[in-house]
Amino acid sequence: MHVVIMGCGRVGSTLARSLEDRNHTVSVIDSEPDAFRRLGPGFNGDKITGYGFDQAVLEKAGIRRADAFAAVSSGDNSNIIAARVARETFGIQQVVARIYDPGRAEVYQRLGITTVATVKWTADQVLRRLLPAGAEPDFRDPSGTIRVDQVPIPEVWVGQRTILLQEQTHSRIAWIDRLGEGMLPGRDTVIQEGDVIHLVMREVDAPDVFKIIAAGPEEQ
Repeated sequence: MHVVIMGCGRVGSTLARSLEDRNHTVSVIDSEPDAFRRLGPGFNGDKITGYGFDQAVLEKAGIRRADAFAAVSSGDNSNIIAARVARETFGIQQVVARIYDPGRAEVYQRLGITTVATVKWTADQVLRRLLPAGAEPDFRDPSGTIRVDQVPIPEVWVGQRTILLQEQTHSRIAWIDRLGEGMLPGRDTVIQEGDVIHLVMREVDAPDVFKIIAAGPEEQ
């Protein structure tokens, strides 16, 4: 892939290096030439001084051959304008914009621009670590209908097949963290001690799902 990134702060520079480490080509745009120092001497991508919503600057960054565009500067307005130019003028489908205002983020999400609401994301991460399991999901879809939760499995489920847990909770296992690695369960996968299950469920069913998991499997 070729990815164009607007903003060479901590997020943009980290993202650029991560993409390059995965053998993608990267162009980074920033209005301050000094910002490119964050990329380090080993960065091989293009560094373009300018504004990411300027079409000429985007052209110089290779936007016409780009597969994705990320607007991660420190300004909400600049990020949204740049994201819309990339999507609407150059037809880039994979567009992400960092937005500090969660209210704005929700609006642009509905318009088809993937947004990362920085303050809300950070607060959510802290909440998930403060509150009991099930109090706050890892993910909730924009409609609020579906959620994904990281669920440590009680000992009473150890030795049971994952299909049984799914049937009794009316949920779906997205993946399992086992011994430090992710795995996709099959019909015959058995729950092991220490498993952390990532469970997809309906928001309205969540209280019942956690009650069933805590109580253990019903006898068949």
